[in-house]
Amino acid sequence: MHPSSRTDSVSVTLTGSGNYNNSKQWRRQSCLRKWKQLSRLQRNLILFAVALVLVCGISIFPSVTEHFRGLPLVLKEEVDLDVAPKVLLEPAKRHMPLLPEPPSEKHRRAGHKRGPPGLQNRPPKTRNVSDTQIEENQQQAKKQEDDDEQKPLVNWRGAIIEADQAVIEADQAVIEADQAIIEADKAIIEADQATEVGTVKDAGNKLAAAKQEDHSNKDLDVSRLEAVRDAFRHAWKGYKEFAWGQDELKPISKSFGEWFGLGLTLIDALDTMWILNLKEEFEEAKVWVSTELSFNKNVDVNLFESTIRILGGLLSTYHLTGDTLFLDKAKDIGTRLMPAFNTPSKIPYSDVNIGKGTAHPPRWTSDSTVAEVTSIQLEFRELSRLTQDSRYQAAVDEIMGKVHKLEGKQDGLVPMFINTNTGQFTHLGVFTLGARADSYYEYLLKQWIQGGKKETGLLEDYQQAIEGVKKNLLKKSSPSSLTFVGELSHGQFSPKMDHLVCFLPGTLALGAHHGLPADHMELAKQLMETCYQMYAQMETGLSPEIVHFNMHEGSIQDVDVKLADRHNLLRPETVESLFYLYRFTKDRKYRDWGWTILQNFNKYTKVSTGGYTSINNVRDPAYPSPRDKMESFFLGETLKYFYLLFSDDPELVSLDKYVFNTEAHPLPIWPE
Repeated sequence: MHPSSRTDSVSVTLTGSGNYNNSKQWRRQSCLRKWKQLSRLQRNLILFAVALVLVCGISIFPSVTEHFRGLPLVLKEEVDLDVAPKVLLEPAKRHMPLLPEPPSEKHRRAGHKRGPPGLQNRPPKTRNVSDTQIEENQQQAKKQEDDDEQKPLVNWRGAIIEADQAVIEADQAVIEADQAIIEADKAIIEADQATEVGTVKDAGNKLAAAKQEDHSNKDLDVSRLEAVRDAFRHAWKGYKEFAWGQDELKPISKSFGEWFGLGLTLIDALDTMWILNLKEEFEEAKVWVSTELSFNKNVDVNLFESTIRILGGLLSTYHLTGDTLFLDKAKDIGTRLMPAFNTPSKIPYSDVNIGKGTAHPPRWTSDSTVAEVTSIQLEFRELSRLTQDSRYQAAVDEIMGKVHKLEGKQDGLVPMFINTNTGQFTHLGVFTLGARADSYYEYLLKQWIQGGKKETGLLEDYQQAIEGVKKNLLKKSSPSSLTFVGELSHGQFSPKMDHLVCFLPGTLALGAHHGLPADHMELAKQLMETCYQMYAQMETGLSPEIVHFNMHEGSIQDVDVKLADRHNLLRPETVESLFYLYRFTKDRKYRDWGWTILQNFNKYTKVSTGGYTSINNVRDPAYPSPRDKMESFFLGETLKYFYLLFSDDPELVSLDKYVFNTEAHPLPIWPE
């Protein structure tokens, strides 16, 4: 039985007065009435739609929250882009972009297009129209997701990302450039270090070479010192064997020569043996002095030669050894020489009989040479200081006072002779720094030094004389422009220079050392070169007694030597000046020059049986013609200065403590 059919209808009942009522109650009743009027299908569709919207809203809400929660991370990541590593890390999840996708206005309101996972996993419902639509929507969403996965990742800040990437790349380039600079700096530092190491190594090599050279030089100097000692032993051997206790050795004839009969060579060599540390030779000489030397002899001696060799030698040996034996002998000879000062003018005679106590001038003249009377002061002054007997110094000081005031000088230069009766210069108008005048200039300076630099009158005379030399006697040779000291005779200049003048470089250097003008040292060096050339330009390498310098343009050789002047007497003046120049400058060339000279002495003047001889011809190396005489000054001066030249000990006769007399005997500089 079928149910009765029912026609669906909508009944609308209007109540009230017919006026529109917009009250809340009315609106609720109207909506409810409309809802009830809908069919079941319509109401289900509406309810489904509402439920779908609610479900979608709930599913979207976590994504939106996550999106907004992720914004600070994005912002931080954005801030950190400038300092991010140069290789970006791959995202942890494949479908999670490094940065959020660009939201549209719709996305900002509803979240991501992709549906929530809860909705996708929901079990299917009974298919109906709504289910079909939902499935289509899901398929469309999945397709859209697949399309999104296939599309390249696009950041919503695309332009900014590209710019940031460019900045990153630029930064990378800068960093790479910085790294390149750092590497270059490292290379430079390494190069500098290598250079520094090389420089240090070079410096080390140079230092080692300098040390090696210094060591070699020291060995050389030691061998040279020993060569001087050998030369002295050889000379002493000849003297001891053939002339013991006599004045001079004659080595060729194996005999001796007498001058005063006072053992001149032995006394002259005493301090040399002490300085050379030849103890055995010194002791045997000392025994002779103690037992054999006597001045109580009826013999004439030359005041000057006896003073500088005997008195000077004894005083010097006393100071070096402290042995009063030598002081007693010095007092004896000093006292015996005093009669020479008993003259009307107080200018001493040249000769004294030391046994009789009388004195006289030479037989052929009443004159004494200026050098003789003005080059005995150092010795007599020192004798007064040691004995506290003022008469010795008073006698020699009076001579200097008189000469200081005498007329006849020219710009401080003195004539060669002085009369013992009148006390005046003679042979006026002739000026030289050679024989008969040389040591006057030397003793002006050395007395000033000896007395502690207090006697200004002596210094003034010395400085005036040096200026006179520069003005009147100093010239240049041709072709080598050697500076030399000539002579002046009545206004006429002569290019003649004695070997004796070669004391001057050493004296000038000594004055400069004690505070005199520096140009004195410069002149000393120039004259030293000249004195050495007087040796070097001779065939034997030994200087003649006198040379004449060429001054004419076109000259081939700087020096000419006359036949009568070609002898060499083993003189010390050049070696003396070499010693001073080396002691003050430390220039090794002066030692080398001295060594060359010593070798030539050994080659041309050494006698095989003992001793050395003076020669007649320095221009004939094949036959220099020996003179058969060894002067006492070869042992007293020449070999002593050679030894001091090669010694590295500045305290070995310090030039701040001692002053040498003109026979190379050191006397002390007086204390304050």
